[in-house]
Amino acid sequence: MITGKNYIGSQLKASGSKTFKTFNPQLNKENPWVFTEATQDEIEETVTLANQAFATYKKCSGSEKATFLNAIADEILALGDDLLTQYSSESGFPRGRAEGERGRMIGQLRSFADMLTEGSWVKATIDTAIADRQPAPKEDLRKIFAPLGPVVVFGSSNFPFAFSTAGGDTASALAAGCPVIVKSHSMHIGTGEMVASAIIKAAQKTNMPEGVFSNLIGGGTTLGASLVKHPLVKAVGFTGSIRGGRALFDLAAQRPEPIPVFAEMGSVNPVVLLPNALTENSEKWANAYAGSITLGAGQFCTNPGLLIGIKGAALTKFSEELATAIEKIAPSCMLHPSMQSGFEDGAQKMSAQPGVSKVAQYQGDVAPNYGAQTVLTVDGRTFLENKTLSHEVFGPFSIIVQCENQAELVAVIAQLDGQLTGTIIGEAKELEQHQDVVAAMQNRVGRLIFNGVPTGVEVCPSMIHGGPYPASSDSRFTAVGIDAVYRWVRPFSYQNWPNELLPLELQNENPLQILRMVNNSATKSPIK
Repeated sequence: MITGKNYIGSQLKASGSKTFKTFNPQLNKENPWVFTEATQDEIEETVTLANQAFATYKKCSGSEKATFLNAIADEILALGDDLLTQYSSESGFPRGRAEGERGRMIGQLRSFADMLTEGSWVKATIDTAIADRQPAPKEDLRKIFAPLGPVVVFGSSNFPFAFSTAGGDTASALAAGCPVIVKSHSMHIGTGEMVASAIIKAAQKTNMPEGVFSNLIGGGTTLGASLVKHPLVKAVGFTGSIRGGRALFDLAAQRPEPIPVFAEMGSVNPVVLLPNALTENSEKWANAYAGSITLGAGQFCTNPGLLIGIKGAALTKFSEELATAIEKIAPSCMLHPSMQSGFEDGAQKMSAQPGVSKVAQYQGDVAPNYGAQTVLTVDGRTFLENKTLSHEVFGPFSIIVQCENQAELVAVIAQLDGQLTGTIIGEAKELEQHQDVVAAMQNRVGRLIFNGVPTGVEVCPSMIHGGPYPASSDSRFTAVGIDAVYRWVRPFSYQNWPNELLPLELQNENPLQILRMVNNSATKSPIK
């Protein structure tokens, strides 16, 4: 049942007067539920409650937090088909996408639970004392990661499950020991409320402190700004536009106590098409990229928005085959009328730039809120002279950049802003001949792909979902995989601390049997 209210801890409240509804893009009409925005008093109550919860939650053991995260996964699954139906009614995504993304959300929660159960993620480091060291004794020092405090998570528009209420930011922050306040995305608040109800049930069943999780509703910018500026909030997770992420980043930096904002904001995910690969497998790659550009109506942060190659017969043939393949694909429903209009405006703006020509555009009838895929082309020199052409168009859109030579290709890559991914399509021998291309890509991206498509993000420890600004606000961290937990912690050292008062992870006996660095050696052995 959708109540339209805010979860302030386990309490449902809606004392405000501002209300709004979500939208069903497939049916092209508003959904029936009415949602009430959180008031300033409710915001204050929520943050205060989260701060109180932190005093208890940060002391919870890894096994206790793991039990909590697994319980969240169980409660989400217990919502069954009702949750999937709600998801589709607010996103326009089909049932298969809903099931797949729910699986990813559940997998993320369980992966962090496994990480907590094993325990070595805290990176316990111990340097034992040497009392007779000359010319001065060496003190006993022991380091561990400690949680920051209450974290605000902004749900994303394009992933109502995996990057929203119980998505990667929330799962990793809870794993770190930080209470979470979610600012639910206005496009899928009903979905968010259902997931929030599962988190609250899990918190109650596992005896987590009241306020360990809250879910607030806000249609504009007031709620988000109030949360980021609140002195008890200690970090922020955001997935969305560059404008939105940068606004939050600036607000956080202007606080008397600045706090980190881990924002994933935008990416065109450049793809370099080397000549030999196109000569041998042009049709294969044209079909692969037609599918990648249009997947999910192009509403992925890893959508391949830029295809870069060297002028010649191979690139021309690829462009023609891509046009043929992509025009055969039926358009998909976009998340919201505003998304569809934003996509159209962006594509038209790009098409109107000097020197740009159209390679392909879907020519059939397009239903309301559906995005008609578009591919443009431009020469390398024009691209270098016009920064607008390197901006992201969120939707089924891509530009083919035709460079005169390898030097111009490298210059195009070097001029790009930071990106989540970069891809090189080629043969192994070609990589050896294009090391300058590889080096240029490494400087611009967080993940470099060989002979694949960027759409599709594996949730595993080796994944980096981040990159130089503006792909993310801090390229040292990932938003996907268990290493995402390190966004929400800080290193903390104990000096000459009584053994029995240390965290279990740092005690001589190593009661948790975790891997530790002891005097520069990795070991699970106790200290004698």
